Formats: sequence, structure tokens, C-alpha cells
Amino acid sequence: MDKIVVYVETEINPTESEEKIKKAIWNLFGDIPTQITPALKGSILQAQAEGLDALATLRNLLRKDRIRDAARKPLLEGVNNNTITFYLNKQVAFAGHISFSEEVAESPLGPIKITVKCENPRELIDWLAPRTTKN
Repeated sequence: MDKIVVYVETEINPTESEEKIKKAIWNLFGDIPTQITPALKGSILQAQAEGLDALATLRNLLRKDRIRDAARKPLLEGVNNNTITFYLNKQVAFAGHISFSEEVAESPLGPIKITVKCENPRELIDWLAPRTTKN
């Protein structure tokens, strides 16, 4: 596959533990380098990685949680040109699982925003969450 860049961003609210948010990101992406910057309320955690390896842990979780078919819908809906954008629930990620989320209002602490840039988003989605059923 072509060049893939993964961007991760989430707010860390004043009531949240920075270490727990880092663990949630680690559960989704493995050992991805993170950067934390102060924000108006709390701080912002950002991370960036390149290549399929950056998505291997997420791919394995989709398989382990048996939600590949369900994951295809929010992933495909998030395609815009050469970018896939989707949101995951922080609390569920901390527990080592995946739950897709809306950008606002669904999760009281805010979601984790993932943006993936690549040449062929649909091919990447087929790798990340291949169909398990035949239509």
C-alpha cells in the first residue's frame, strides 16, 4: 500500500487522568509517540505515525471485538478524498475495546479523533476491516 499517515487527537479534560488517556491511545495504536499541549480547558493530546504498522493494533482490535462489518460503515462515511476521519470513545478505548462515536454530544468527555491520510482510502478500509459476510 502507498504512504499512510495517522493523526490522533483528543482533549484531556481537567477531570481526566493524562496517564489514562495515554493508555487509551496505547490500547488503540500501540507505542505511538504522543505530545500534550495546554488548552483553554485542560490540554490536547496529539499523536502522529506513518505506515500500516500504525494501524495494526486497531486492526487487531476490530477483529478481536468482532466488529469489522459494523466498523466499515463509520469508516466509509468518514472518507473525504484521500482522508478517512472517524471518532472513537475514550472510555471504551481505555478498557481495550473499540466503540465508534460521533464528533460531539455522544461521549461526555469527548471522543478520540482519528484522521488517516492515504492514496486509496477504500483499499485501506478493506485491509483494516475486511468484510466477513457476503452480500
